[in-house]
Amino acid sequence: MRSLQATPGIEVAGVWDRDATRLAAFCTHWDVPARDGLAALLARAPNALVLNLTNPAEHFETTKACLEADRHVYSEKPLAMMLDDAKTLHTMAAEKGLMLASAPCSALGEAAQTLGHAIRSGIAGTPRLIYAELDDGFVPQAAYDKWLTESGAPWPYEDEFRVGCTLEHAGYYLTWLISWFGPVRTVVAASAETIPEKEGAGPFAPDFATATLFFDNGPVTRLTCSIVAPHDHGIRIVGDKGVLSCKAAWDNSAKVRFARRINLRRRLMEHPFPQTVRLKQPTHPKVKRWGAAAMNFMLGPVEVLEALRDGRPCRLTNDFALHLTEVTLAIQNAGETGGAQTMTTTCDRMEPMPWAK
Repeated sequence: MRSLQATPGIEVAGVWDRDATRLAAFCTHWDVPARDGLAALLARAPNALVLNLTNPAEHFETTKACLEADRHVYSEKPLAMMLDDAKTLHTMAAEKGLMLASAPCSALGEAAQTLGHAIRSGIAGTPRLIYAELDDGFVPQAAYDKWLTESGAPWPYEDEFRVGCTLEHAGYYLTWLISWFGPVRTVVAASAETIPEKEGAGPFAPDFATATLFFDNGPVTRLTCSIVAPHDHGIRIVGDKGVLSCKAAWDNSAKVRFARRINLRRRLMEHPFPQTVRLKQPTHPKVKRWGAAAMNFMLGPVEVLEALRDGRPCRLTNDFALHLTEVTLAIQNAGETGGAQTMTTTCDRMEPMPWAK
């Protein structure tokens, strides 16, 4: 909603939540109209884009109902908890000529677009290897019972622990990587639950996962997610000439740096004072930090709406959403013996934003 306030020209036609108390609190706080059911919500605005912001277990059925009602959908991640369900949604959208986009949309943000521009420009030379980290600290010991949204909604810790940090977070770097290099060919992953004594009713998803990603047209990448290891949201792209890096996946304005490789007194090293890589301004509306993030979450919905308005292809394509879901599920569900998995879906790499070309 803070992102929406930074994005003029978009009207909220209505909101529905099956929790009547939360619906009233949300709509009162943000001054938006409440509806009394999904059918009423869809009927009220027949040409509106639906934002599916339900909990992940409800994504499939909610999006399915919206597609059946001939609505374009922007869904929170993942599209569905099972790949077959995600493929069903993808097929439905294709048959109806509807857009089916998936969060996260930070690949459209300034930090990701700056890195993408730097890669295309060859600042670091040919990229050879990428390390990406999405570690959030030892979350089961955090004061998460005090984490509230502005309208008073508590952090849904049971649902978060059951869904898992990989489904919740891997997309923040997977979308960047797929947007730059296109589809992942093979995922070699392992995942595990390292902290079984979490609060709430299980079963709980893995709280650690690591994957080596092999792209059709990109460098080998290692991606790690956990709610165990100390906080680290950095990405490093190792090229022939040096290293591109960014330390904050959840900040659209995070600095992108390039450290060229040098030999100093027979020692090979990256330059201790890296240069900052910048794009010409302006780029997109920014949102101030709230909690752990400083992201404009409306970049995705705006992209869908503008594509519909202009009659052009959407950067967040249906294929992109499905491929992102398959790769994420492959990492999450790998367990101890999953090993190498060949992806069955594909997508095109993303067209850069106009201000990043």
